[in-house]
Amino acid sequence: MHRITGRAGGDNLIEMSPTESFNDDINGYNQHASSSTGSFQQGQSAIDKQQQSKDSVFFRDGLRRIDFVLSYVDDKAGERKQERRRVYEANLAKVGLELETEDKSESEDGKTYFVKIHAPWEVLATYADVLKIKVPFKVNDIPDNTEMPMNWLSTPFRLPETIMHPEPDFFTAPFDKSKSDFFLIDDKETFFPPSNRNRIVYYILSRCSYLREECGEKDKKGIKRLLNNGTYTAAFPLHDCRYWKKSRDTHCESERYSLYKHWARFLFFFKEQPLNLVRKYYGEKIGIYFAWLGFYTEMLLFAAIVGTICFVYGVLTYDENEWSKEICSGEIGGKIVMCPLCDKKCGFWKLNSTCNSSWQSHLFDNVGTVFFAIFMGIWVTLFLELWKRRQARLEYEWDLVDFEEEQQQLQLRPEYETKCSNRKLNRITQEPEWVLSRTATDLLAKLFLCWATVILWISLIIACIIGVIAYRLAVYAAFASIMKDNPTSHLQVVGPYITPQLATSVTASCINFVIIMILNLMYERVAVWITDMEIPKTHLEYENKLTVKMFLFQFVNYYSSCFYVAFFKGKFVGYPGNYAYMFGRWSKLRNEECDPGGCLIELTTQLVIVMTGKQVWGNIQEALVPWLMNWWGSRKARKHPESIYSRWEQDNDLQSFGQLGLFYEYLEMVIQFGFITLFVASFPLAPLLALINNIIEVRVDAWKLTTQYRRPVAAKAHSIGAWEEILSGIAVLSVVTNAFIVAFTSDMIPRLVYMYAYHPDGEMNMKGYINNSLSMFNISAIPVANSPEEGENPAWFNSSITTCRYRDFRYPSGHEKQYSHTMQFWHILAAKLAFIIIMEHVVFMVKFFVAWMIPDVPSDVRARVKRERYLVQEYLHNYEVDKLKKQLTHNNCSNDCTCTPMIYPTLSKHEVLSECL
Repeated sequence: MHRITGRAGGDNLIEMSPTESFNDDINGYNQHASSSTGSFQQGQSAIDKQQQSKDSVFFRDGLRRIDFVLSYVDDKAGERKQERRRVYEANLAKVGLELETEDKSESEDGKTYFVKIHAPWEVLATYADVLKIKVPFKVNDIPDNTEMPMNWLSTPFRLPETIMHPEPDFFTAPFDKSKSDFFLIDDKETFFPPSNRNRIVYYILSRCSYLREECGEKDKKGIKRLLNNGTYTAAFPLHDCRYWKKSRDTHCESERYSLYKHWARFLFFFKEQPLNLVRKYYGEKIGIYFAWLGFYTEMLLFAAIVGTICFVYGVLTYDENEWSKEICSGEIGGKIVMCPLCDKKCGFWKLNSTCNSSWQSHLFDNVGTVFFAIFMGIWVTLFLELWKRRQARLEYEWDLVDFEEEQQQLQLRPEYETKCSNRKLNRITQEPEWVLSRTATDLLAKLFLCWATVILWISLIIACIIGVIAYRLAVYAAFASIMKDNPTSHLQVVGPYITPQLATSVTASCINFVIIMILNLMYERVAVWITDMEIPKTHLEYENKLTVKMFLFQFVNYYSSCFYVAFFKGKFVGYPGNYAYMFGRWSKLRNEECDPGGCLIELTTQLVIVMTGKQVWGNIQEALVPWLMNWWGSRKARKHPESIYSRWEQDNDLQSFGQLGLFYEYLEMVIQFGFITLFVASFPLAPLLALINNIIEVRVDAWKLTTQYRRPVAAKAHSIGAWEEILSGIAVLSVVTNAFIVAFTSDMIPRLVYMYAYHPDGEMNMKGYINNSLSMFNISAIPVANSPEEGENPAWFNSSITTCRYRDFRYPSGHEKQYSHTMQFWHILAAKLAFIIIMEHVVFMVKFFVAWMIPDVPSDVRARVKRERYLVQEYLHNYEVDKLKKQLTHNNCSNDCTCTPMIYPTLSKHEVLSECL
């Protein structure tokens, strides 16, 4: 029987077996016999681990649960590492943790040691008190009246009640060890769930010293430093079972299996997420991420439906597009000769060559675009306000109310604590606390260095974008010269659609996407480095600082090219004889023009390539890379019998989720949120693409977390943190950007001005618009530096053609105000500015009204919070009164006793671990 990497059915992973071995019949440890050991030999195992199950999460006695595992390889030249491990493990034992070591001879590779850690009740109780972990003290007596009308409609989307609500609903209060009998403790071994247990153990591991006390080096502490210097190779809590099969050990919860079965499989994409089980298994921080992602995906459904309707409207009004008909008409567009779009290499061209792009532009540039831009401004407000309500409900249900203050005061980063040298009185708690001593000069120097680095990298992005723009200008001339005789027309289907503009836009967008990905990989390390250098006080502060730096960089990196196409391309062109150049006339790089169909279609192309490319690449990177690394890392394990492949070895071969694993998930989604809000006026189908991606994203994230990664250390978080403020900022900015896109990138306003004010026949239609929107220039007046070279003009061009047209509203040659802007230009500009002001004010008024109408905290949640606080005070008061009565009664009954009455037992040393560390 050999372990393989996959099972019939397509599933994979290093732990899988297609059939059941004899050893699977013996789950858990035999509590009446000790496990036998032996020596490991090359090619086969002499180890008998039949009394150990692959799913065992207990010590050899079968009673004590494994709360954390440390692994290491004993190097030949690692005497310093051995000494660190010896001192570190001795210090862990001093503070009450129980350790059990698996020798390398019992590991599947024959060289890895595993140190299993168990936290007994006394340690758990002590640190539950220190960390203010909330535990139940009374069953919730408030009736649940949240039944929705026609609730039966949601039946296909529901999961079993045992999965959705794995725990009863209790009122909870912060644990107090001195009042342990106040809480509902049925069994001390199961009172704290595994997520709380591994959180407590990690808190101890991250603060325990690995040098002897006489060394006096304060910063030599914490498992993170030991991992960085190679003393240990990994530190992780255990999964409770194999993900594809439930454990047969009755003491194992098999929650991983339940998560995989009901949550991590793509076939369940239409089902609700078991958020309570996710929170119970992985902790509140990961739970609230999936709650936010699920809620965001649900809200995208409404935006996707409206966006699709707007797109369908563009398709249905396809034949009513009068200006495209004029462009494509041989009598109008076929006779209008346009001025060259670049110097020397570009010849004269006919307007009907942009026929296809004009029709494509109409699909997105229509009246529905304006409506959708306004709708998205309101949608984003509804999304944020309704999320606040959802988040408030989760805060109460997951015992996160008033958590932020505890997080700030109690859970300092070990990296901060080791740098502290002074103590200062906290004005709130009136207790001394460690503070970092920084001089004003040091602080200013670090701030300057950090933000100078950020500005330098943002400048690098802008330089790359300018390089891509220069590429567009240079390559357009080359494409125009190569394609002047339309050599792509022989290509079937796609041939007629390939134009110099399209070729330039697509290739530039692809190059820009590659540059974005490369700069992302480089900057991630820089952002972490400069944030570490600032030495933030708490984990929350660390993540917020890193979030600001990373998002600022990503904002410029991803959106700058879209901002260029939307607001700069075609706006500073000049006119024949007086063109504007990118780096001055000497550069010969003339600024790009928009074709008569407008720049909106180019913005759409840019958005689709960058947004879709990022989402596809992100999903491949998230799913494929961990799978390949796990497959490669387990290649040696596949040679040995499955019976020796223990629970801790299986998890050790998985990938580490990392402290910033969740940070990158948020960043990916927030960048996507920017795409579908900031530039949605140019592409109404963006929410639909985001919806499809997010449906996949939820299950991909769940799958990789459940199957490809070690179990992360449980952590608390009362909200999505700084991302909420970033989303609000994007929401406000999106109203402005969409208003400007409709006004300046789209041709909507010029068309409306023409239809209402400039139509010659007084009829409200668009006939004659194309001729009206193009200005005229004498070919003879074009300077030699701007004229096409010999052979660049098409075959139909001859000397009888004396004028060319260009996209602008200017007086013609011979007019007293020749080549200056016409009055129609100023009317259009005034209409654009008026539209921006009106749209912004209308949307902002609706946004503020919606925000005012929707309270951040639901009334029933507010009532439950007040009820719980009242009960805590009442029950604690009654508890103290009863305790005092018992004490007085005991004192009265034992007046003749010579012993001294005691209310509390003497505390052992490991119960005051906070003092030791």
